[in-house]
Amino acid sequence: METFHNVFQCAACELNNDNPVVQMAGHWHERYFKNDNPIVLELGCGRGEYTVGLAKRYPEKNFIGIDIKGARMWAGAKQAELENLQNVAFLRTNIENIISFFSAGEIEEIWLTFCDPQMKKATKRLTSTFFMARYQQIMQDGGTIHLKTDSPFLYTYTREMIRINNYPLLADTDDLYAVEGQYNDAKALRTHYEQQWLDRGMSIKYLSWQLIHKETFEEPDIEIEKDNYRSYGRNYVSTTNN
Repeated sequence: METFHNVFQCAACELNNDNPVVQMAGHWHERYFKNDNPIVLELGCGRGEYTVGLAKRYPEKNFIGIDIKGARMWAGAKQAELENLQNVAFLRTNIENIISFFSAGEIEEIWLTFCDPQMKKATKRLTSTFFMARYQQIMQDGGTIHLKTDSPFLYTYTREMIRINNYPLLADTDDLYAVEGQYNDAKALRTHYEQQWLDRGMSIKYLSWQLIHKETFEEPDIEIEKDNYRSYGRNYVSTTNN
């Protein structure tokens, strides 16, 4: 990972202004991408399939994949380097720390692709108001967030979060590939794990909304049925709730 020019690592580093990765905040355009094109993040990028795939699909935008697991991220970083993709970068860090690496308004769009639903603790969910408060510190007002998930729990939770916080809803379906003629961007790319779920006959859920900046947030307070399967390395499905 240290040999890749497109990888910035701060997995266990000090989040202070002396850190060269932290110093990238507000300077990604000039110091890395060398253009003024919009910046899009994929959070919990895993192997970076969406980061690389979207970068190839939209060369007029810049993409940064963020994850803490370098072994997975290596695959996307290597592919981007081999294909000489100049609009791709990867940042290895904990997602809750992203406000240390970007400045206000620096990010236009965020993709969340098959993130852990974190059914036990709301503040760990990447679609919780805990994270909405962080995202709006680095996103443009009215920027777009996309969620693709196999989890009925996370889909239901996120729909309610969007509703009670009055975020403009751009897309909503609990069976993405059953919808004809819509959401082509969300359908264009399939991750390794997504294809596994589709092969098992599971539907993919998709939500997209605008993150309008606000001062207060309302966290959903509803009972949601837990997912009736578990994921073991994203390759095993169980019919139990344990």
